[in-house]
This record gives sequence, C-alpha cells and structure tokens, in this order.
Amino acid sequence: AARGSTMTAGRVYDIVVFGASGFTGQFVVEEVARAAAATAAGEGQLCSGRLRWAVAGRSREKLRAVLERAAERLGKAAPGEEVGLLLCDVGDAGSLAAMAKQTRVVLNCVGPYRFFGEPVVEACVENGASCIDISGEPQFLEGMYLKYNERAAEKGVYVVGSCGFDSIPADMGVLYTRDKLKGTLTTVESFLSVKSGPEGVGVHDGTWKSAVYGLADEGNLKKLRKQIGYAPVPVVGTKLKKRGFMFYSPEFKEYCITFMGSDGSVVKRTQRYLHTELQQTPVQYGAYVTVGGLGSVIKLMFLGMLFLLLVKFNFGRKLLTKYPEFFSAGYFTKKGPTQKQMDGTSFTMTFFGEGYSEGQDPQNGKPNVKICTEVKGPEPGYIATPIAMVQAALSLLEDAASLPKRGGVYSPGAAFSKTKLIDRLNKRGVEFSVISKPEV
Repeated sequence: AARGSTMTAGRVYDIVVFGASGFTGQFVVEEVARAAAATAAGEGQLCSGRLRWAVAGRSREKLRAVLERAAERLGKAAPGEEVGLLLCDVGDAGSLAAMAKQTRVVLNCVGPYRFFGEPVVEACVENGASCIDISGEPQFLEGMYLKYNERAAEKGVYVVGSCGFDSIPADMGVLYTRDKLKGTLTTVESFLSVKSGPEGVGVHDGTWKSAVYGLADEGNLKKLRKQIGYAPVPVVGTKLKKRGFMFYSPEFKEYCITFMGSDGSVVKRTQRYLHTELQQTPVQYGAYVTVGGLGSVIKLMFLGMLFLLLVKFNFGRKLLTKYPEFFSAGYFTKKGPTQKQMDGTSFTMTFFGEGYSEGQDPQNGKPNVKICTEVKGPEPGYIATPIAMVQAALSLLEDAASLPKRGGVYSPGAAFSKTKLIDRLNKRGVEFSVISKPEV
C-alpha cells in the first residue's frame, strides 16, 4: 500500500475544493470535474477507479450554482449526484477540521492567504489531510514552512504551496531544463511573456489585493527568513549576474523587468531542498518578464511608482484596494476577466540555461554548454492555474511512491521532482519543450 494509506483509508473524498464558489475556485471546480470524468474513463491510476470529490464553502446555494455551471461547461445536463457538498467557513475551526478529516487532499482557493490561509493549513495538518494552494505570497509560503513543516512530517502529510501559475511553470521549468541538459546546469534565467487578444488581459481583484499587502510587508519577510535560518546555498559555476530592474533584451526585442512574483523565492527553496536533501547541484536563477516597447515602459514606471508610494501607507492601501481598475490602468478588476479575454490570452516562459558538459568540473572555468527550453500554456490566472493545481493534486494521490520520503511543507519542485507532474501538465495543455540544445 502507498505511504499514508492507513491514515487516509477511511476517507470519503480524494479531493475537496475549499472556496469553490470564489472567482478562482469556480474554475478549479471545473478542472476537478474534468479530471474526475477522465478518471472514470479509465485514465489515471486511482485505486478506487474513480475520483471522489467535494466542494466546500459558506453558502449551499453558491456551491450548488458552481457545480451546475461546471456541469454545463462540460456539456452535462446536471452535476453528478456523487459530488459532495460541505459547508465550511475559514473563521470556524471546527468546520475546517471536519472538512480535513473527510478528504485526502484539500485544494485551498481562499486568498489572500496571508489573511485566510493558515487556519486551513493547520486543520489539514492536524487532521491528516494534504493541502495544496495557489498562493504567490512568499511570506505566507515560508511562514507555513516555519510553523508546520515538522508537524506535517510527523503526520505524514504534504503541504505544497504555490501550485498555480505561481510558481509551477517556473519551478518545474527549471527542473525540466536541468533534466534536459547533458551535463550540469548551473544557471537559468526565465522570461515570461503574456500575449493577449483584441480584448486585452484581465485579472481579478483578489490577486491585486495579495500584491498590495505583500509589498506593504516586505520588511517582515526578511525577519521571517532570519527566523527560519536557511543554510546558504553554495554558488556552483560562474556566478549569475544580477540584471538591473529594467533592461532591453535583444532576444525578445523588448524591454524586460525583474519578475515581482513568488517564482524567485520558490525556485530558491526547491534548489536548497534538492541540494541539502538529495545532494543535487543547486541552480542559480533569475526571473524576468517582458513588458514591450518604450511606451509600455513609461506607463509601467508611472503606475509602479504610484503603487510603491501608496502601498507604504494605510490610507494608500485603502485607495489601491478600493480602486484596482484605476491604479492598474484597467488590468485588475473586481469582476475579473471575461471568457473572451481568457480565451484570447496565453503565456510563454522561456528558460535560458547554462552549464558544464559531462566531465567538465563546474568549479573550474566558464560554462561551456547552453540550453533553451520553454513552458507554454493558456491564460495564466484562471485556466493554467487550475490545471496546475489539479494535476499537482493528482500527483500527490497517484504518484505517492515518488514523493519525498517524509511529509512536510514543500515547494512544488521539492515535492514533485520525481513524480510524473510534467507529463500530466503536458497532457493538459501546459507544455514543456526544448527549443534549442547545444551542439557539444
């Protein structure tokens, strides 16, 4: 039997989607429904032969509506009777414990996680359920590591944060690049490009709020990292040069900026884990995003300066969260993107790796091999994120023998480096590929 099976043997559900009727939650529900249909059709290796799942949230009406919408979108007349419905509130610890006791994995879609995330992690760890979230908030992710890593290990459960667009493409992309290079990969830089159709791009207000509170609290992240007392990761190979905040990229013929999301911190945690636990060569990493021509740069700098000025004050944060559309030039809205906007949007993350060919000592001389890979996918926030989250859950459930030996609080790459997660993502349209290999 798989590890942890004794503990989860009596559980009614494999997966519960918590916050199912929220903006992102509804898309996650649809993706779980798709996975359940695929499992029923004989794809996948769940021992029961079907994926048993439930939705959880505060309002029975909203949860029913979300199941009906998902059924309709999958071309079914009605949601299947087999889907469970749990009433559950993030402010009610008893309800969270009851939810965690009934399932093997909780998909937590209730953010900003800095405000609402911890009670769910605690309930899952104490009641023997694994927990996956899609947080892009380093302070929350690393805070949960500090507080719950040991307890999760004792309980044999896996708490894996940042399993959405933040930061599965980046984290798994670095591992993919490493695995495709013949030799030793020592540095990678990734460049994110988001393409949109005539309707433009839209992002829901929830993500905006997370960014506002995250940037306001930069100082506490430093304190937290001191408290954790991370062991320094050795630099192997030539040191990766830090780029300026903004620079022109000849490869993309566009201006680029440092990526402000969680990718850098998540990849670093994975590399630290793989180095200390599995003695693998750590990869140095830089994350960037392309922003376009000079006009885009000027607009962005203006908005950025306004944002950084306001985010420092309580009153400024109130303004930013009250008028997301105004302060983001229409990019973030309280309604979120339309279906048309989502259908017209896609992302490409390009990885430029350098390293040392087989037999070359990375401690001596300059890197002598290069590789370029990419991860391509649909709209990041509400199509790629649910795909990544649900496939991560299926990896926890089906690839149990390939997970780290002990439970704990993990970054995606640390949890899934030996699983079939990349194959799973490829099948669902988040595609990893090699663009160019060096001729050694």
